[in-house]
Amino acid sequence: MLRKPIVLFSVLAFVLACLFFLLPINVFDGGLIVEDGFGEYLDERPISLSYFIGMGYDSQDLIENNVKDFYLTTKGVVMAFVFILGFPALLAYRMHLKSTKKD
Repeated sequence: MLRKPIVLFSVLAFVLACLFFLLPINVFDGGLIVEDGFGEYLDERPISLSYFIGMGYDSQDLIENNVKDFYLTTKGVVMAFVFILGFPALLAYRMHLKSTKKD
């Protein structure tokens, strides 16, 4: 069943998306906008994709640390795309080349 490249791509992309969106794995470059008594400043650090669906952080911690907003940088978006879609695409393509070589 997993010998078909499209099935391999779909299953692997789904598993990786679930992994990155459900577990708080801080590997994607992002920024936190922090507001204090002197104004706002940007704190760049690795963040998790699970923050965007409300998992992986406590909203009370954000309030206590004066975090106004958080986002992925361009590099973080590219990393998410490569991890979730790029690696499964490469493996599926490799599987496709291997199966056509046998024919």
